[in-house]
Amino acid sequence: MRVAVVGAGLMGHAIALVWAMGGHSVRITDSSAETLARSKGLMETALSTLEEAGLSRGFTAAQLAQAVTRHERLADCVEGAELIVEAIIEKPEAKQALYAQLLDCAPPEATVASNTSYLDVFPLMPKALLRRAMIAHWYTPPYLVDLVDLVPSPECERGRVQAVEAALKTMGQVPITMEKFIPGYIANRIQATVQNEVQRLIDEGYATAEQVDLAVIHGIALRMPIVGVMAKADFTGLRLLQDTFRNGVYQAPPPRDHSTSMDKLIAEGATGVMSGRGYYDWGGRDPAALFEERDRKLIALKKALRAIGNMVEDRT
Repeated sequence: MRVAVVGAGLMGHAIALVWAMGGHSVRITDSSAETLARSKGLMETALSTLEEAGLSRGFTAAQLAQAVTRHERLADCVEGAELIVEAIIEKPEAKQALYAQLLDCAPPEATVASNTSYLDVFPLMPKALLRRAMIAHWYTPPYLVDLVDLVPSPECERGRVQAVEAALKTMGQVPITMEKFIPGYIANRIQATVQNEVQRLIDEGYATAEQVDLAVIHGIALRMPIVGVMAKADFTGLRLLQDTFRNGVYQAPPPRDHSTSMDKLIAEGATGVMSGRGYYDWGGRDPAALFEERDRKLIALKKALRAIGNMVEDRT
């Protein structure tokens, strides 16, 4: 398949890598020449990490150089494309402008798939684009996290969704096709709910960031890869959960429009790993080294979980 990726930033370059590793021809572009140029090294570094871990499926740096080309002009990038992946900034006006451009310069039968996390992009698209438009939302880093959310536009031709779903499965991804759009899909909505509760615990002085993470890592996270959420409910026993709901002991905090602890950190310039400090002080370490360490740990976990299996997919 000829794939065009529009947006070479954090998600775009990594999505392009996965498609290239899957045997597809990939063109990539970005409105920033610096971002586009940087994507080459980022893809090579990610592939090197995968090669060392034995997860590159024999795909080499030489093959990457042949499979992926970079283009400064949008029209050159999408020329001849069968699938166009939109992975640009999460701003409605930017996406709307891009979709209008795609209607003019993209092949008339190319499928357009947006990587949007929360935006309902379909109202932003020209009506003529909707029959071949969908959402294909990846998780970071895409070359390690298998989940991809698929949501067809209300007018999308069913065969297009099935074709993308089949291609993703062939590449080892786990696509979940939803019948209609809801912001955040499944995983991000659960994550957003957790983040809302966590910010309350920290902001109101119930727990520190480290205590929150230790509770998640050594409690929730240990069980979740094996039984998920709903299978855990079965193992816990639905009557006990029913009683928990009826007792009404837990009251969810209202959605937050800000976090006092987060606002304070950002005001101090502590914005996370890229600045060297966020909720944690990362000791002046190179952000690239931190991301690489994260990836190596995720790879080790992924290998172990594949060997262990889980109670949901193994139940039959």
